[in-house]
Amino acid sequence: MKDNPVLWFEIPVLIMERAIKFYESVFRVSLSRNTLNYPTGKVEMAWFPMQEDKVGAGGALIDQSSWAKPGNDGVLVYLSSLTNDLNDELSRVDREGGKVLTPKTFISKAIGYIGTFLDTEGNKVALLSRK
Repeated sequence: MKDNPVLWFEIPVLIMERAIKFYESVFRVSLSRNTLNYPTGKVEMAWFPMQEDKVGAGGALIDQSSWAKPGNDGVLVYLSSLTNDLNDELSRVDREGGKVLTPKTFISKAIGYIGTFLDTEGNKVALLSRK
């Protein structure tokens, strides 16, 4: 991912299976389960699909740990709508156990639209789309 200022993000979760189901259903993607061995112990993760030669950053869901706890008042992760209309993803949030906080809202021609939601773990997440 040459020249991308954002390389990776992690969304902490309380219950991995619930979080995977939520993100897979809302974004209509498959996450890849992985266990990494750190010096401090094993870390369970579920990686979002990514291609290193494409624009954007990779990221994962990560089991709650001492350095990462779910919450709605910390860092805000912005995800792209995969259909380029964030209403598609927002329309599935409540049904999958999350909560839409900000409906699709026009920001500017240069940015497009934004929407925010709480996931099943209590994390506040933003969505962007061009239309």
